[in-house]
Formats: sequence, C-alpha cells, structure tokens
Amino acid sequence: MMMRVIGATMVVIALLGALVYSQRRPEALKVSGFVEADEIRVGSRVGGRVREVFAVEGQKVERDEPLIELEPYDLHERQREAEAVLAERKARLSKLEAGYRALDIAQAEDRFLQLAAVLKKLENGPREQEIRAAEAALAQAEAQLKLATDNQRRAERLQTSGAITQEELDRVISELRVARATQQVREAELDLLRAGTRPEEIEEAKARLKEAEHAWQLQKQGFREEEIAEARAAVQAAEASLAVIRQQIDELTIRAPVTGIVEAVELQPGDLVGANTPAISLMDVSRLWVRAYVPENRLAIEVGQRVPVTVDSYPGREFTGQITFIARQAEFTPGNVQTPEERSKQVFRIKVTLDRGEDLLRPGMAADVWLDREPRQP
Repeated sequence: MMMRVIGATMVVIALLGALVYSQRRPEALKVSGFVEADEIRVGSRVGGRVREVFAVEGQKVERDEPLIELEPYDLHERQREAEAVLAERKARLSKLEAGYRALDIAQAEDRFLQLAAVLKKLENGPREQEIRAAEAALAQAEAQLKLATDNQRRAERLQTSGAITQEELDRVISELRVARATQQVREAELDLLRAGTRPEEIEEAKARLKEAEHAWQLQKQGFREEEIAEARAAVQAAEASLAVIRQQIDELTIRAPVTGIVEAVELQPGDLVGANTPAISLMDVSRLWVRAYVPENRLAIEVGQRVPVTVDSYPGREFTGQITFIARQAEFTPGNVQTPEERSKQVFRIKVTLDRGEDLLRPGMAADVWLDREPRQP
C-alpha cells in the first residue's frame, strides 16, 4: 500500500513539473503578415487611341514585351520633317566646315585683279592716242557740219527758184541738225579726255577694289568659328527634336518594364488613353516581401538580419528572407494581424524581402516571420 502511495506521489510531482516547465518555456517569437509585391501601373507619355491590346489578365509577361499599341496619328510625318530639317542643317554645317571651294577663291581673286586694273586705268587717265583719235573725230564732225551747212544754203536758194521740193529741203535741214549734234558730241568727248579722270571716280574704284580684296581674303580664310558653332548648335537642336519624336513613337508601344503578371486590363481597340495615365497594371513577382508588424518588446532585430518565413499554403516548408526595413515610428497594430486585446499595443512595421520562392508564392498569402532563430541551411 505504501508503495502505491509513493508511486502516485511521484507521478503527481512529475505532472506538476511538466506543467511548470510548459508554462515557463519561452514562446516562439514570430509575427504574422502577408506576402506582397510591387504593383506597377504602366502607361504612355504621349497618349492616344488604342490600336491593339496584346496583354490579357493573369498573363505572365517578360521585360520589354509589348502590352498595348497606340495609333501614331501624325508622328511619322513629323519624324520625316525633322529628319529633313536635320539633313539640311548637317549639309550647311559641312559646307561651313569645308570652307569655300578653290574655284570660288579663284573667282574672288580674278575680281580683285580686274578692279585693280580698272583703278590703274583711271589713275593713268586717257592715252595720247585716244586724245588724237578724239581730235580727229571732232575734225571730221566739224567738216561734216560745214558741208551740211553749205548744203542747206544751196538747197534754200534752189527751193526759192523752185528747183527742188520742200521735202528735199527738209531732208537737207535734218542732215544739218545731225551733223551739228555729232560735232557737239565729239567736242564733249574730247573735252572729257583732256580733263582726265575725275577724283570721285578714282575714289569709287579704290573702294570697289578694297571691297573685292576683303571678299577674296574672307574666302581664303573660310567661314568664322562663330558661324560654324552656330551651325553645329542648329544641328544639335535638330537632333534633339528628332530624338524627341522618335521617343514619342517608341512610347506608342506600351511595354512591360519588368517580368510580372498582368493584373488588370480595361482597354479595347479604339479607346483613348491620356498622356501619363496608367493604362495597365502589372504585379512584379520577381521581388516578393512580407509586410509584418513587430511589438515594441520584441524589437531586438536589425536590418540585414536573415530570418525564416513560413506560409500556410506550404506547411512544413520554410523560405528564407532578409529584414530590409524597420519603421522608425511606431503605429497601431492592424486589426487583421493581432487579436482585439493586443490592438492597443504599439508596433513597428518591418519588411522582409524573400530570397526565392517567386514561382510558388503569391501576393496576398498569409506568412509568418520567425525572429528567434536562424534559417535552416538548404
């Protein structure tokens, strides 16, 4: 009987010890949260009318894969116009950089030499031969004038006696007038030759010669650096305008910026898309993380710490993550994380970026982050 009592007492003591141990054993430190991913809302900076929609909801798309194509409107015509302007300005720049052609410079030199000869001729004045020729021409004109005068007197006497008609007399008088005018012209020409070149004409010739010399020197030196710089800047401006139009044309095709899953597509061909307006929503599944909230009394963690993560969808499987963010300011616990009694406690939001599992995990899955142990080695 005594042995039974002793045995029963030992069993009771063992149960009490187990109960005390279970009460005093430290509770595993874990926080609950949800798997999240970046949502990217893709659009176009130009906007326009939808020509074709390539993406469908739930589709996995690769980086740079086309999602939506817009109508070009007048962008292609503007591109051709910009290309023509650029070609014109490049041609002008090439012309300025190459300078004047050898034939242009030779032509300017010939013009200079020609005007130099003219100036020398004016400075030398008329030659003796020209003066003698003018004197001879004047003598001839005076002789013709004397002959015409005699013919007029004779014709007047004959017309008085009725030997010639009035018409013949008028012809003689006209010849006299022509001879007198010729004599005056020849006399004026001789006076000009004897007077020589006027100073104003010499000054004018000198100015033209100087102008021709400057033009020749300018062509030999080529265009100014300022003109070349101006032309080069015009080319750069045209290139920038063309690049803008080409970028706008490239913006007509809305592409996936990352590898992800199409979340929402609400466009059809013919719909209008505004510039800088989201047209399609993507979920970037290449980088997943867990958003969780840590109580203030469990904040003995640090950025860069590696922790294990488990999800309800894969019981018994452990994923690895790294704490990449700890909030500097406390906040109240969200209602979907803790019990109503614990909501009054302040917590700090953390972000645990997962190392892998993109092919298994989905945004929105419930997850537990274990803060009291290191991840198991794979």
